[in-house]
Formats: sequence, C-alpha cells, structure tokens
Amino acid sequence: MSEEAAHQVFIKTPRQLVTVVVLAFAVPVLFIIFITQLITGSLTIKDANYSPDAVRERIKPVAQVYIGTAPALPVAAPAAAPGAAAGANSGEALFNQLCTACHTAGVNGAPKFGDKAAWAPRLATGMNTLYNAALRGLNGMPAKGGNPALPDDQVKAAVDYMVKAAK
Repeated sequence: MSEEAAHQVFIKTPRQLVTVVVLAFAVPVLFIIFITQLITGSLTIKDANYSPDAVRERIKPVAQVYIGTAPALPVAAPAAAPGAAAGANSGEALFNQLCTACHTAGVNGAPKFGDKAAWAPRLATGMNTLYNAALRGLNGMPAKGGNPALPDDQVKAAVDYMVKAAK
C-alpha cells in the first residue's frame, strides 16, 4: 500500500458526508428507542420463562405478600430473657426476640431503645400512632416485626416496653 493510499479520506463527496452525519445520529436514537420499547413492555419477549405466572413462581420463596388475613402460622411464645422470672413481661421478651435487632443499634433510623430524645417526637404523636406503626409497619420496619401471625396484644406490649424505657 502506498503512502498516499494510506492517507486518503473515505468521504469524498458532500452526499457521503450528509449520509454519514445522518446515520451517526439516527442509529443511536433508533437503538435507544428500541431498548426503551423493550423495557417498557411495548415489545415483548415471547418466552414462557418471562410470563407473569412463571416470574411469580420464581420469586415466591422470597417475595410473598399478604393482603388481608395472613395464613395461620405457628406462633411460638416469645422466649423469656435469660434470668427472667416465669411470667416476665411478654413485651420485654418480644423486644428481645424481634425488636432488638433494629432498636438497639438504631438501624435505618429506628429510635434506639431507651433514647429519650429519639423517642420524644414519636411519643408526642400518641400511643395509638405508635401501635399502628408497629402493627402495620413504617418505613423500613415490617408489620409486627416481620411475623404477621403475632397477636396484636403482644406487639402492643413490646411497644409499651420500649416506651416505658424512653420515658
């Protein structure tokens, strides 16, 4: 190959220049439109593995959602704290079993157990608001501490135990 051939330009006419410029804009735009249509579902993949039922079955072990009455789950009585007398406050036992994971360390903004400053604005909203938050969940806190089968009275007792420590 001669030195002159190595330095030749591929675009020799204005028509070729216009074609290259138009394609330089059109091809990426068409690619982006195709991808957005695929993502939004306007273009669908005809594969049984991606049907809503197949996806639901795959995520079922980790993503079951209960709306309304949860199925009956066995409810173990909360274990009493070591050294606690029989018949100890069930709120304390439930706190030690479920709530302590977040409320001792303050995970995701959970008010720390016994921290009067953190609990003060929550206490100002009233006990019913606190009970509802514990029973139905709030922000990162799951309803009933993640155990939908817990009786409401036990959850309220755990809230009472935390509130008593914050007063």
